[in-house]
Amino acid sequence: MAKSAPTTRYIRTPGTLGREDNSLTFRNEKGITHIPINGLKELYLLNEISLNSKLFTFLSMANITVHFFDYYGQFRGTFYPKEARVSGKVMLLQAKACLENRLPIAVAFVGAIAANIHEVLYHYFKHGNKEIKPYLDWLKNDVPDLLPKIKKVPTLLSLEGEIWRRFYETFQLILPEDFVMNRRVKRPPDNPINALVSFGNTILYTKTISQIYHTHLDQTISFLHEPSDRRFSLSLDLSEAFKPLIVFRTIFEVVNNRRIQVSKHFDKKYNYCLLNEAGRDVFITAMEERLQQVFEHGTMKRKISYLTAIKYDAYKLKKHVVEGTPFTPFLEKDRR
Repeated sequence: MAKSAPTTRYIRTPGTLGREDNSLTFRNEKGITHIPINGLKELYLLNEISLNSKLFTFLSMANITVHFFDYYGQFRGTFYPKEARVSGKVMLLQAKACLENRLPIAVAFVGAIAANIHEVLYHYFKHGNKEIKPYLDWLKNDVPDLLPKIKKVPTLLSLEGEIWRRFYETFQLILPEDFVMNRRVKRPPDNPINALVSFGNTILYTKTISQIYHTHLDQTISFLHEPSDRRFSLSLDLSEAFKPLIVFRTIFEVVNNRRIQVSKHFDKKYNYCLLNEAGRDVFITAMEERLQQVFEHGTMKRKISYLTAIKYDAYKLKKHVVEGTPFTPFLEKDRR
């Protein structure tokens, strides 16, 4: 059986991206690489890439989304084709839900974060890490009891922050000493584990942007995160429940299996630490494998990937704001 063309391509080195007939070309010091567009949905430009306005027209016609990163791995923005799925009705109802029903939706996101972290860590508890049990009990018993009592979003965000803080503290029980997180530092990341978390979260964020694009939802109207002028805050909301399952499972796997090592895969300077090109290659491959992992979905009654599950969450949220149906983000425990 012929292998299907990749839906995502990552360009990691400086060069020039152009068009030749009905395909893309990438030119750099090593020569010319032809990139077929058949089945291609996303391009990740992870370095300084030159392109022109004519190419954007071609990318738009081919329905290809482009995510831009700078040399340091910082996400700089997304180009996606002209909105084909816009709906004034949905946008107004989404805004109405944000104004009138924001808290219950935000609570659902935090509940899913806690439940999915529990699923990830329970694997380690079963395999001998008994010191994790107090945190697991707190996630399973205390957090579900606290969530219905919360009356304001800032209080909810405080609880969410506590969930993540305690999660990071468990890394010393799961990961080698080189990858223990003393504290979460984002811009720029200051050690290998922060570099992995920042890069993984950004890839998941951009994947979520692409999945929301397939719905009528407005990317800027969010519920857990504050709606923002400078980012697609709804993608931050929808990606949260998937971080433990996609980003952190990938990190735990590549680190504990020594696929990524401090001595080989990071560039470390005085005040920052970044994945080098080899490290990005390993991590991107592992994360794409995780995103494409297929499982039986308990509600849909069919096999889907984690990437499709993100899009399904977006459709569930749309149905909630339009029809008022209950909204529950993806829960790992519901897998079959």
